[in-house]
Amino acid sequence: MSAYDMVVVGGGSAGLTAARTAGRLGARTLLVEGDRLGGDCLWTGCVPSKALLHVAGEVATARRADRYGLAAATGPVDLAAAMDHVREAITAIEPHDSAESLRPLGVEVAHGRAVFTGGRTLTAAGREVRFRYAVIATGSSPALAPVPGLAEAAPLTTDSVWGLDRLPDRLVVLGGGSAGCELGQALARLGARVTVAEAAERLLPQEEPDASAAVRRALEAAGATVLTGYPAEKVTGGAVHGPGGPLPYDALLAVTGRRANTAGLGLATAGVRLTERGDVRVDARLRTGNPRIYAAGDVTGRSAFTHLGGAQGGAAAADALLGVRRRIDGAAVPWVTFTDPEVARVGRTAAEARAEHGEAVRVHTLTHDRVDRAVTEGRTDGFTTLVLGPRGRIVGATVVSPRAGETIAHLAAGVRLGWTAAQYARTIHPYPTYADGPWHAALADVYGLLARARGATGALLALRRGLRR
Repeated sequence: MSAYDMVVVGGGSAGLTAARTAGRLGARTLLVEGDRLGGDCLWTGCVPSKALLHVAGEVATARRADRYGLAAATGPVDLAAAMDHVREAITAIEPHDSAESLRPLGVEVAHGRAVFTGGRTLTAAGREVRFRYAVIATGSSPALAPVPGLAEAAPLTTDSVWGLDRLPDRLVVLGGGSAGCELGQALARLGARVTVAEAAERLLPQEEPDASAAVRRALEAAGATVLTGYPAEKVTGGAVHGPGGPLPYDALLAVTGRRANTAGLGLATAGVRLTERGDVRVDARLRTGNPRIYAAGDVTGRSAFTHLGGAQGGAAAADALLGVRRRIDGAAVPWVTFTDPEVARVGRTAAEARAEHGEAVRVHTLTHDRVDRAVTEGRTDGFTTLVLGPRGRIVGATVVSPRAGETIAHLAAGVRLGWTAAQYARTIHPYPTYADGPWHAALADVYGLLARARGATGALLALRRGLRR
């Protein structure tokens, strides 16, 4: 029986990072993957969706070229050509996640199924393996909502939409979360007649209401129809049925949630328990019910993001092998909806902060008609919101703008480090950039504090003038 210090089950973001961390620490490491290394992010998630969004953005820019004195592009888009760019992006990034890239770190890769056979043993591609520690990082898969007829309609999902080679005339997108909004806007810009149907009263219901409204406007500007407060009741006869009547479609894309990949792993045999939702149950250190086995990424239900899954994978490996307890601050994890404009957030919304801290919360929102870079690019449709908690510390932020994902990174550092608005404002930002939005929002809080202290500062100035005489 082969023996390893660390066995990682799953080769997505969390699993790859766990394996790389273990290999760099000098541990004898085995990574077991039943499909393709790279996981959803490379093959069906982050990489292909952002590549398609880029193509759609280029098309949208070309269609507006007449504004700047050039003939505007018209006519339908060849979806097959757009998908060629998607595949080129995947092909370029794939080597970074390959077995060859792991080999110099001392990581062995086994392609095949992993099944736990005990608390410290498993089979990997049919081979018996013993481990000191293991990390489960098998990710998640699209889950269909329990709508009568939906499964029978065999809708497209985020896994299968990449097989499209021509634009559907009528596309219905069930689900107005991040993925539904991103794909809905992209395909609408490329020329499909898109309807996005969301059961909640607004798109992106976890975001600031103004951000939801901005994305709705952007989708409608792309030609999409947006229906909120539309819970699908059934799918039959080539149509989604719900309040207000049926939505006929030529293609149906269901983006209605995800489910942890835990089936067939033999987890009960290994002493690994699941939550009621079916996620692997872990403690604050990402340990399962078996302290020799950790879990990271989507399979825990604590991560819906590639960057958080990777951080969890590295933390789990370091905790197991070295006892280094690296706490991941969930309150400082940023995320982005990559529509145009992007919606980026870290920490709490204004409503969440007020529910926790009450009157101690201050909120500053700066519309981007006051951000010079946005003015120069004609993109004043965005805004920045800073949410300040007790003692003026930044507890949350939302940025809606082009490249908001880049802007939010500095704010995430501020949330993690407990910066006040004054500390953030003291950091000099390059001009003109979209980062001026958060900076000016922070300055607004500083100026407000100065205004409230004007009596004291005025008295001090008068005293200093008297001393100079």
